[in-house]
Amino acid sequence: MLAAKAQSNRIIPAMHLLRIRVGRRVFAPTLGPTLAALFFFLLTLWLGNWQSGRAEEKRVMQARVDAAMREPPVHVGAAALDRASVLDRRVEVTGRFDDAHTILLDNRIYQGRAGYHVLTPLRIEGGVRALLVNRGWMPAGPDRSRLPHPPVAAGTVHLEGRAVEPHSRYVELGDASPQGRVWQNLDFERYAAQYPLPLQPVLLLQTSPQPDGLIRDWPRPDTGVATHVGYAFQWYSLATTLAVLWLVLNLRRAPTEAARDDETTTT
Repeated sequence: MLAAKAQSNRIIPAMHLLRIRVGRRVFAPTLGPTLAALFFFLLTLWLGNWQSGRAEEKRVMQARVDAAMREPPVHVGAAALDRASVLDRRVEVTGRFDDAHTILLDNRIYQGRAGYHVLTPLRIEGGVRALLVNRGWMPAGPDRSRLPHPPVAAGTVHLEGRAVEPHSRYVELGDASPQGRVWQNLDFERYAAQYPLPLQPVLLLQTSPQPDGLIRDWPRPDTGVATHVGYAFQWYSLATTLAVLWLVLNLRRAPTEAARDDETTTT
């Protein structure tokens, strides 16, 4: 019975992955803490790589846009455009605005203020197609029930801008169906299906000036690169800290001969 009690009081030694003598200290990491440290080290390393990757993607995108904008503008006429060949290119078009089919994209933020993006189709001169134009941003009024009516040129206009993807799908909460002229996001297929003329397969971000009071300060594709780099640095720093802590906490003072004898006697 005494033997059984002694057996139950025996301290089970921790499972060491390895034991390396370093001067008067011994490096002896145990299994459980090592697995936990490895998991969080790989997680923080992956998060740092993801942030670095996002920053690089935006740099590449900006370089592509800069190169495309240096090319001569593409003239948009009656023929259907090849979307892939004109994306991010500078384009020019002549036609008349169809203000009856203007829509407002709600909750667009500019310098911390909520407002709308004003999208109006332009009936292309000399053809039966139209080009949807994002004419710019305007602030929302204090009374959301009273929609703004930005002025629009009545005659023929010549526009320049950048051709972009005609989609702006974001996270939508609840029923985000269009409420008259107000849309939460641009569902291009839906808009094209209800418009009486065929639409060109791109959206024009207008850059040419018009006396309409709209703001056309379009964000650059590399916006936020510095933020991504900052987050990546934080994650890499945390991964480095985890590695250093794992090394330091597993480096212990080597037991003396007397301590080893007592351990041997106890076991």
